[in-house]
Amino acid sequence: MAKPCMPPDPNTRKPDFEMPPKACDAHCHVFGPAHKFPYSDDTTYTPPDAPREKLKELHDILGVERVVIVQASCHGTDNSAMLDAIAHNRENYRGVCIASNDYSDAEFERLHEGGIRGVRYNFVKHLGGTPDLNDMRRVVERVTRMGWHLVIHVDAPDLVEFEDLFASFSLPKVIDHMGRVPTSGGIRQKPFQILREFMKREDFWVKVCGSERISQGGPPFYDAIPYAQALIEVAPDRILWGTDWPHPNISKFMPNDGDLVDLVPLFARDSTLQQKVLVDNPARLYGFDD
Repeated sequence: MAKPCMPPDPNTRKPDFEMPPKACDAHCHVFGPAHKFPYSDDTTYTPPDAPREKLKELHDILGVERVVIVQASCHGTDNSAMLDAIAHNRENYRGVCIASNDYSDAEFERLHEGGIRGVRYNFVKHLGGTPDLNDMRRVVERVTRMGWHLVIHVDAPDLVEFEDLFASFSLPKVIDHMGRVPTSGGIRQKPFQILREFMKREDFWVKVCGSERISQGGPPFYDAIPYAQALIEVAPDRILWGTDWPHPNISKFMPNDGDLVDLVPLFARDSTLQQKVLVDNPARLYGFDD
């Protein structure tokens, strides 16, 4: 039975940190509304509706102008809700889909025309665990020809188990949520060291989001700071940031998104780094027109 999710904090605090112009939330979601965009029959969780209008309200408070919507598993391979949201702001919105090798070439082209620039695969246990790797390889081969990238959502142990697989793909690869490495393990833990080694390669990117997922201390999630700093130190030109709103499957610390924005100047400690992480890097990867 699908597990219900907690709703996001409805009282978003205006952050103290002022976002630079054209700042991008490079990892967020839209869910439903279910009467229009139903959830997948085999979803492992059921989120509260989080439609594009609510996402826009959030970004207006945070000072975000550009958005990358990431397809989440609750909608499965039906990317309609995401495509609908992108269609309402084609200039400033892009997306990352979940796809199947059963898709025709025309369907992949439709996704591309709709603003999709990447495909996502979940390895996370509570979302079903390791995907069909043969299907994944076939899809990756197809989207490589389209100039897309691969987004990989993993539990920390997956970085160890699938290190060779992830490194074998020739297209750009983006690791979600700092690899979900628990802060209790320290920055010397093996999964994080593998992630740092990945980031020394020109074909790997990482999102310094999900502080609320890796934190053991809770709000304001300061124990995530050394992890983000260590990744930015290795590859400042291949770092993305996002809110992960509306924070599906959070069971412990539901964040206020204003607090997450105020982590940015602690992760990236000068305006040059902030400009890279929030503006320049996502513009380059997702083709925003500057």
